[in-house]
Amino acid sequence: MSERKVLNKYYPPDFDPSKIPKLKLPKDRQYVVRLMAPFNMRCKTCGEYIYKGKKFNARKETVQNEVYLGLPIFRFYIKCTRCLAEITFKTDPENTDYTMEHGATRNFQAEKLLEEEEKRVQKEREEEELNNPMKVLENRTKDSKLEMEVLENLQELKELNQRQANVDFESMLKQYKDYEEERKRRELEEDETEMKAMLEQAQSRRFLEDSDSDEEAAQVPSRSLPKAKPTDILQEDSEPQSKKLKTESWERSVGKLNSKSQLAGLVTVKKQTPGSTTASGVGKRATLQSSDAGIWSSSLPAVTQPPSAARGSSLSLLGAYSDSEDSTSD
Repeated sequence: MSERKVLNKYYPPDFDPSKIPKLKLPKDRQYVVRLMAPFNMRCKTCGEYIYKGKKFNARKETVQNEVYLGLPIFRFYIKCTRCLAEITFKTDPENTDYTMEHGATRNFQAEKLLEEEEKRVQKEREEEELNNPMKVLENRTKDSKLEMEVLENLQELKELNQRQANVDFESMLKQYKDYEEERKRRELEEDETEMKAMLEQAQSRRFLEDSDSDEEAAQVPSRSLPKAKPTDILQEDSEPQSKKLKTESWERSVGKLNSKSQLAGLVTVKKQTPGSTTASGVGKRATLQSSDAGIWSSSLPAVTQPPSAARGSSLSLLGAYSDSEDSTSD
């Protein structure tokens, strides 16, 4: 059994390679190759953007009757990723690039268009100089003027760089830093002064309010209290406050013992006349009776009577007194 992988094949002695039939293939044969989009393009059918580097399974063929310096030009067929429309482009060995042929438009080729425009202008200028010698002189003068302007601008830039080279950036930065610190310090001082002014204003306002309230409090008791006399101290009780409290509680519970009658203010003593001796005696008797009644009433235990009863007893005494006066006058 022979080996599966061999490096040398067996050729018989009577082998003739010219007798092997050759396969005839058409010149425009297409191959399927795997490639990436060489530039950004946009589909004309659906407007889909196809970016550079996107991979496709493309068909490749050789362009007939187009050769650049013996180099063949190849054409590639791809399909849009959205609408499956066919897009074709081919190689451009002259400019080492690719050219768009059908189905899409190339994007972002402004630089290429600018280069093409410059080449076209240069070609037209060379053609004019070949046929017109005066045009050559004009172009030379324009070039010299342009060169002089460029040199002047370059000299100005050099002088500007020299002036900037003499500037000490460290000192400038230090000066700016000092300026910023001074500005911040001034702002802090202004803030502090403003805060102090506000605090002083608030304190003064508070002092004014306190003084007004004190004046009002002092004015109110001065109006209500009577004026004190120098002799009022002599009329004050010499007894201590505790003793006063004890006597008040005793009087409330037991009663008040005093020599004056409670109705002494209601009885008035009639003035004596030379002819009425009996009236004075009767009046004295009435006063003695009233005083004795006051003493006995105060010595008895405290019995609460209604105001109407007290008022009636006092009126009865007054009636008796008036009857006695009438009898004496008769």
